[in-house]
Amino acid sequence: MEKKYEKAWLSYRRSRNAQNTGHFGSVFTNGTGVVAETAVSELQGAAKELLGCHMERGSWEEASVRLILEPNCGLGEEGYEIRESAGRLTVASEGERGLLYGVFACIRLLQGEKPLEGLSVRKIPSAPLRMLNHWDNMDGSIERGYSGDSFFFREDKVLVDDRTRAYARLASSVGINAVVINNVNVKGSATRLIEDDYSRELEAMSEIFAGYGIALYLSINFAAPMELGGHESADPCDPQVQQWWKEKAADLYGRLPGFGGFLVKADSEGRPGPFTYGRTHAEGANMLADAVASYGGRIIWRCFVYNCQQDWRDKKTDRAKSGYDNFMPLDGKFRDNVILQIKNGPMDFQVREPVSPLFGGLEHTNSMLEVQIAQEYTGQQRHVCYLLPMFKQVLEFKTCCREDHDRVRDIVTGRTFGQTNCGIVAVANTGDDENWTGHDLAAANLFGFGRLSFDMDLSVEEIAEEWIACTFGNDPEIMEKISKILMMSWPTYEKYTSPLGIGWMVNPGYHYGPNVDGYEYDRWGTYHRADHKGIGVDRSPTGTGYSEQYRRQNADMYGKRENCPEELLLFFHHIPYDYRLSIGKTLIQHIYDTHFEGASEAKEMLDIWNSLESKVPETVFERVQKRMEHQASHAEEWRDQINTYFYRKSMIPDEQGRKIY
Repeated sequence: MEKKYEKAWLSYRRSRNAQNTGHFGSVFTNGTGVVAETAVSELQGAAKELLGCHMERGSWEEASVRLILEPNCGLGEEGYEIRESAGRLTVASEGERGLLYGVFACIRLLQGEKPLEGLSVRKIPSAPLRMLNHWDNMDGSIERGYSGDSFFFREDKVLVDDRTRAYARLASSVGINAVVINNVNVKGSATRLIEDDYSRELEAMSEIFAGYGIALYLSINFAAPMELGGHESADPCDPQVQQWWKEKAADLYGRLPGFGGFLVKADSEGRPGPFTYGRTHAEGANMLADAVASYGGRIIWRCFVYNCQQDWRDKKTDRAKSGYDNFMPLDGKFRDNVILQIKNGPMDFQVREPVSPLFGGLEHTNSMLEVQIAQEYTGQQRHVCYLLPMFKQVLEFKTCCREDHDRVRDIVTGRTFGQTNCGIVAVANTGDDENWTGHDLAAANLFGFGRLSFDMDLSVEEIAEEWIACTFGNDPEIMEKISKILMMSWPTYEKYTSPLGIGWMVNPGYHYGPNVDGYEYDRWGTYHRADHKGIGVDRSPTGTGYSEQYRRQNADMYGKRENCPEELLLFFHHIPYDYRLSIGKTLIQHIYDTHFEGASEAKEMLDIWNSLESKVPETVFERVQKRMEHQASHAEEWRDQINTYFYRKSMIPDEQGRKIY
């Protein structure tokens, strides 16, 4: 039986302000496709629920809202312009997707009770590709899923129902234009998604997605020619393997018009790939790229490659170096329809990491930024952790690859190297929970990722306020207090978990902490190297040498202890406990203080939320309250375990004499 679901930020509340009512008497569009029809339908539905207006279809002359395709207006297929004049609203674009995004922008203005008179807005998406990766498995489970089970799969079946359309609405409303529905770790029945077995369901899903301007992508098993085709190998240079993929692509694109392409995780964590046959990642990706090229398809190739058999005794081998080591020698060797999907940092979605040196290193290869809104290491949606400030910092990071347009955002939007196959992707945080994201406040990350990927000029505060207005309304007290919680949450989480960029300190396998030594003696390369004198990993030129993978200016910044940004100090250097930071505190005292501060702030966030009782819907209030009570308690556990561990290592007491065990 299909589970109930809420409408999240598309749950429209009747506006208290009737000033916009007159703009929504009738609607006209000269678009004739399914996306234009979706735009009209969405506008009519919002006008009815928000304003009580019943919008009829009208003629060009009489319509109060015009959704107009304007060729050669400089907006592209997805950009839009909103103009208001003399009581008439015009949404213009060169393509129907732009009309739809413009309509959703109008709806956000109505939800925020903004005046429309004299409005003039022009927006072109920052990133060409704005994607969600779902790690959903065919049995219905979700790898790193914290919001229930999959709404795409159950018991090896593909699900297509009302929730599929509801999901497409949510994704499209914030500008998402591509979705990978299955886990990058492809095995079992998921390998067969490219077969005829699931043709009817995928075709129906693809049509729903297409109506909202979203391209369907599939993660594939690189060894599929062996598992499905009976071949003896999956060697990308084998003509028989190449032909098998060409035939498979022809079949898929014949059944799924508008299909986007494939996402591939290869040669990492036991997944098959070209290394098995002595081939490079370029040879593996290009073989697939050739198979889909004639259909306009793309190959998204993850740069998540490392030796997972690392010996903890070895202080020179460094997992952080693996992405750069594997892909920099291949710069310029990938086809134009291959995009390298690069994690924001060199490790694995920690609360604080440096930006991957592949950004600014690769000059002749399409790349896209991968972030994670599923809070694998940032509280697993039991803790509130608004991640947009982190993403914004990553996007604004200067790579020093040239004098201008050298930020990560410039690279992934194509501005730096003139690329069009580029963009930004997030590992999704949805599931079949009634509220989609488990923690109601985690929806701010889903909404916010889409909005930031579409418009990178938005501030994280603006995005938070938009989401609050769309979700809870415009009550000033609600806006102020939830904004404060969101803006506090990432720094607070960092304070009570892992210090100064060291990361990890969680339980192996399920990645929930605290467990200071959980990964210290394992094969995954995730060490903190704490002893009785200090803590941190030496990644300077005299250590693992990771700092040297950056352009010279950044290499000098990270490689020298005195130059290194202190929020990343322990990522790059092994530091004595009595080392004095720029704020005048010793390292050990900073560790103590931040963990006490973080636990106190987690309690403060709970108190702020509790003050909203009767201000937000009761069901939502109680759901969030339970999670924030857990967060406050868990923050104390983090505080006590971390501080006790380092006190016992260093035997240096807290200067303030607080209780450490």
